[in-house]
Amino acid sequence: MFTGIVEEMGTIKSIRKGSHSAVLEIQAKVVLEDIHLGDSIAVNGVCLTATSFSPTSFTADVMHETLNRSSLANLRPGSRVNLERAMAANGRFGGHIVAGHVDGVGTVLHTEKDDNAIWYTIGAEPQVLRYVVEKGSITIDGISLTVAKVTDSSFSISAIPHTVAVTVLQDRKPGDTVNLETDIIGKYVEKLLTPQEQPIQQPKSGITREFLSQYGY
Repeated sequence: MFTGIVEEMGTIKSIRKGSHSAVLEIQAKVVLEDIHLGDSIAVNGVCLTATSFSPTSFTADVMHETLNRSSLANLRPGSRVNLERAMAANGRFGGHIVAGHVDGVGTVLHTEKDDNAIWYTIGAEPQVLRYVVEKGSITIDGISLTVAKVTDSSFSISAIPHTVAVTVLQDRKPGDTVNLETDIIGKYVEKLLTPQEQPIQQPKSGITREFLSQYGY
């Protein structure tokens, strides 16, 4: 689990592409301080597993499904990415519950300066927007942000200068694709409140009155 509080921006050092997969080598510093093989690291909001590391970088496999459902397929050597280690049990919970499982991608429609803040309007599909609520939480490229406005086809957030300065938001411009993860709590609530189409069939017991009588009960 992550919190959406980006620890640092890393840089894509190399990409080794397979037929339907890829291996990313990411140059970093902070996330390498206590790294171990198998650690989970969110890369632009996508939970990846560290498969090797050096003093200056780590590698992670990206499978076919992840490439299809996220913007990681658009990365190139030199691209900057948001990085966050999995939340420590004794750490501060500064953002919101982030699973690192991207729901889909959105497109930056436009940006607008507003005094000391910058507005980003993101276009998204209905299946993503149904879980986006005003004043609720949204993860954009791994950044925990507050939704300021929602329409039928987009939502907007207002980012403070610090957030823009320390994340890849500073690189995002109209037309760019971003990873989106909605608040997982809303999805669980919807699932629990949706009646099942078919009642769950309990397995039939082999214990009957005749069975018990036969064996002396």
